Amino acid sequence: MGNQISNMQDINSQADVVLLINTFYDNVKEDKTIGFIFKDIIGDNRHHHLPNMYKFWDMVLLSKPGYEGYPTKKHTDIDNKIPLEQEHFDRWLELWNETIDKLFLGEIANQAKEKAKLMADLIWVKVETGRNGNMI
Repeated sequence: MGNQISNMQDINSQADVVLLINTFYDNVKEDKTIGFIFKDIIGDNRHHHLPNMYKFWDMVLLSKPGYEGYPTKKHTDIDNKIPLEQEHFDRWLELWNETIDKLFLGEIANQAKEKAKLMADLIWVKVETGRNGNMI
């Protein structure tokens, strides 16, 4: 059992981002903890939702312009339909990290996990704040 050389690469292109997002959403929709959120809210709207996710993560990870939107507002809107809880964000992050670890290895892959954690924390704070009628 000598040293195994990994053939995994870092996230370097839009094709890598598309692979990450598609793989993640295929997994998340089947998840027992959060799958229902994606099925009930996104449902058949994946063809609209996924291109927005590609653009968002292209911007976040590869500094590519093109994303226009308000992710925190979208999540507070979801919370009005299906109450979101900290466990939902924790599970989302766990699945996100597992997907990255299965597909990629490198600096940008690590950044994808770190940035997702920061965003999940921020969005959770805004969801909770929005419930009290306050906006940050």
